[in-house]
Amino acid sequence: MSSSGIYKPRQFNLSSLKGISDETLEIHFKLYEGYVKETNKLNEKISEFVKDAKVDQDEFAEYSELSRRLGFEYNGMVLHEYYFDNLKKGGGIGDPNNSSAFRQAAEQSFGSYDIWKADFAGIGKMRGVGWAICYENPMNGALSNHWITLHETGNVAGFMPVLVMDVWEHAFILDYKPADRPKYIEAFFSNIDWDVLEKRLQKQKAQPIAA
Repeated sequence: MSSSGIYKPRQFNLSSLKGISDETLEIHFKLYEGYVKETNKLNEKISEFVKDAKVDQDEFAEYSELSRRLGFEYNGMVLHEYYFDNLKKGGGIGDPNNSSAFRQAAEQSFGSYDIWKADFAGIGKMRGVGWAICYENPMNGALSNHWITLHETGNVAGFMPVLVMDVWEHAFILDYKPADRPKYIEAFFSNIDWDVLEKRLQKQKAQPIAA
C-alpha cells in the first residue's frame, strides 16, 4: 500500500513448486492483481460518495452495493497475499518437524497434528469455491479450521490467519481435474513454508489453551 492509500500488487518470489506449475502461478498472480485493482477502484468510488461527509438518499443504493462488493474484492486481495506467502519457492519439507511451534499448537488444539491435518484437508475438500483457513485465537493460542465461502463469508472476527489454502479451481485447474482436488491439497502441503507459519503464530499468549 502506498502513502496515498492506493494498494500496489506485491511481487512473490515463487517458482518450481511441487505439483503446482509455474504456469498456474503466473495465472494466479494476474488474478490477484485484478483484486488489487478492483479494491482501489471501489475505494475511489466510495470516497466520492462520502467526500461531503454524507451519502445522499438517491445515491444510497449504489453506495451500498459498492460497499458490499468491497468486502469480496478486499478479502480476495488479502487472502491471496497470505496464500502466496505461506508457499515456499522450490517446495517445502512436507509436514513440520516435531519441535515446531505450529505442530505443538496443533497438538494442543486438536489432540494430534494428524487430526488437525485431517480436519484442515477435509475442509479443503468440501464442495464449493472458497478457502480453507487455519486461524489462531489470539486470546488463548488455540487453532481452528474454517471454510470461507468466496472470500468474505466465514472469516472469524479477531482471529489471525495462520495457514491459508485457496481451493477455488483457478488455483489448480491447469494441473488437476476438478475431481482431483485432493491431489492439489497434497501438493499444497508439500509446498508449505512452515517458517512463515511460525512467524504468524502469536508470540505472547493471553492465557493457556483451555482444557
